[in-house]
Amino acid sequence: MRQNDGRKLDHKTLEALRLRAVEQVQQGARPEDVAIALGLHRKTVYAWLKKYREGGRGALLARPVPGRPPRLGERELRELSALLAETDPRQFDFEPALWTADLVSEVIHRKFGVSLSPVSVTRQLGKLGMAPSRPLRRAYQRDPDAMAWWQRREYPHIAARAAAAGATVFFADEAGQEHRPARRTRRPAAGAAGAADNGGFTLISAVTARGGAPRFAVFDAAAAGAPGFTEFCARLLHGASGPVYLVVDGHPAHRAQCVQDYAASTRGGLELFYLPAGY
Repeated sequence: MRQNDGRKLDHKTLEALRLRAVEQVQQGARPEDVAIALGLHRKTVYAWLKKYREGGRGALLARPVPGRPPRLGERELRELSALLAETDPRQFDFEPALWTADLVSEVIHRKFGVSLSPVSVTRQLGKLGMAPSRPLRRAYQRDPDAMAWWQRREYPHIAARAAAAGATVFFADEAGQEHRPARRTRRPAAGAAGAADNGGFTLISAVTARGGAPRFAVFDAAAAGAPGFTEFCARLLHGASGPVYLVVDGHPAHRAQCVQDYAASTRGGLELFYLPAGY
């Protein structure tokens, strides 16, 4: 008889062995003989029989293994949400003025002593409704034909101008979100003003035409709109190696006069381009 108590077996295998052992004993087999047949220690079989007498068949079934506890609890997530809305990376001695998953990962490590990969950070941001989206993906979902036409006819001119000017093309996205840390209720930019009634925030993100990690900023909904978008543009320009060509939808905040005035004040540092009507 092997001195095996079954601890090295997986849960489903152990469940099947427990049920088989009890069934054989009920049919008249001696527990010692059942243990030998299954290659287990007799004490293991006796323990299973005791469980069966006390709790019935259910006591022999495999129980779900509890998952790993979350690396960031609700309190930490609330603190992180407030931190992203009230600060920008420069206040942590970073050069960029917009957040990325890498920078948030570093701040989480500094503040909470928890090491998370950028992928895990994005997952945590998703719980807060702060996971940046890919702007063109949503545009394609709205009208794939219009977007295909725009990319075929309009974007090549923008790309050519950017190449001649040494500019970087960015695509921006904006979304309103209520403050519900554990429940994501994302809404498009047109609903951002409504989020203010619930103490929400606005997330503005940008990604280059070549892709890469999105960079983003979080604004209190009451301070969003055209002023928030203007501030976002200023942060995007911060540290830029050349002009920025920013592609946005036609939301009124993006066409506001203060935004146009700011773009003009950069003397070519920032140029705005708009997606087809309806975006």
